[in-house]
Amino acid sequence: MPLPRISRRPPAPARPRYTVHGSTLVIVHPAVPSHGRAPSDGPAHGPAHGPVPRPAGPYARLFARPGTVGFTLGGLLARLPMGMFTVSAVLMIADAHGSYALAGSVTATGLAATASAGPLVARAVDRHGQSRAALPATLLALLGSLALVVCVHTRAPVWTLFAAYAATATTPDTGGMARARWAHLLRRDPAARHTANSFEQAADALCFLLGPVLATFLCTALFPEAGTLAGCGLLLTGTLLFPGRRSTEPPPGRVRNRAGSAPLRQPGIPALLLVFAATGAVFGALEVVTLASADGQGHRAAGGAVLACQAAGSALAGLAFGRLPPARSDRRRLAGCTAAMAALAVLPLLAALTAPLPVVAGALLVAGLATAPTMVTGMAVVQRLTPAWRLNEGMTLAVTALLGGIAAGAAAGGRAADSLGSAGWAYGVPLVAAAAAAALATLLAVSARRTRVTAHTGGT
Repeated sequence: MPLPRISRRPPAPARPRYTVHGSTLVIVHPAVPSHGRAPSDGPAHGPAHGPVPRPAGPYARLFARPGTVGFTLGGLLARLPMGMFTVSAVLMIADAHGSYALAGSVTATGLAATASAGPLVARAVDRHGQSRAALPATLLALLGSLALVVCVHTRAPVWTLFAAYAATATTPDTGGMARARWAHLLRRDPAARHTANSFEQAADALCFLLGPVLATFLCTALFPEAGTLAGCGLLLTGTLLFPGRRSTEPPPGRVRNRAGSAPLRQPGIPALLLVFAATGAVFGALEVVTLASADGQGHRAAGGAVLACQAAGSALAGLAFGRLPPARSDRRRLAGCTAAMAALAVLPLLAALTAPLPVVAGALLVAGLATAPTMVTGMAVVQRLTPAWRLNEGMTLAVTALLGGIAAGAAAGGRAADSLGSAGWAYGVPLVAAAAAAALATLLAVSARRTRVTAHTGGT
């Protein structure tokens, strides 16, 4: 009987395995036996394999993840009109009716409607998913914007302006949806999540930097309705592109009517919303006071550019802030950021009282450096306190509080500018608002520390 033939062909190499450590992809090549000898550790059989080199910076690593570039570009297009619509509406209504008071009242009505409808839209997004809920809400808002254009162009009764602009309140919070996607993708990587939040805040600042400039150019160079129409096109395009990558979308919330799951009922959220409202008052007051101050000095056309310096400082600070490690205590860092915002708010007041407008612009640039860190840290606290399945609603509540503060700050700043004149004392309004935000954030941090101490000692 012949003996079986023994093959001397070496065994096929084992297929490599892949594993992930943090955000690093590691290729593991199993050892391949070679006729009973241990594999060589040296480079005789080829180069040694180790962790795949990661992109150099934290932002490069952030956008190396599949799908992130797509939804970010769509989100930027959808967010840019948020800085255009208010300015476009004011210029359009003032041109048609000759009244900035009427224009301000109409836009204030829109802010109030957004504050009421925003959390409801965000709740629908959480329950049904971004892809299903965002587009219908956007279409309703676009109908409101187009109705406003028609009403202004045809000189319709004044009440129709309020009704049309209030209908734009269903515009979804694209920035909040983008942050929810990052929170879903980076739920196990706090450092990358901090970088993502910083980028999103810088993106917000960039949109509010470019939006008013673009709107003013379109409304003055073409025709008064051009800014609103362009904003509608950008919003629709961005909303169509944003949910295109379903792989990055957080799943719809499966748990409903769960006791204590509403974000507003979470411990610490109501106090945090007060911090956001005070911070919004800083933004609203700065906007009106700066425009009034520039007008009072005979440089009305430069008011937008001077105000843009504050947004530029915020954008630069946001990108730099993203390179810092996450805080051990977000609430303690929020108290520090708001304190810095209050301290830097002194600079525009001093510059407006003693120096010409270019120096005020420089002071606003420096004052803006504290804006993004404050907002990034505040949103991090919201994400920490809000249930994951209602994250859009939680962040929209923060934006709603911010909008309410902006409206109140704009009203207070306008009243101060009218009563105090253009001497610069009106910059005391954003200073007081920043001090209030710092005091509230400090109380929030102290309260959280006392809660931790009580829990650690068992209530003794």
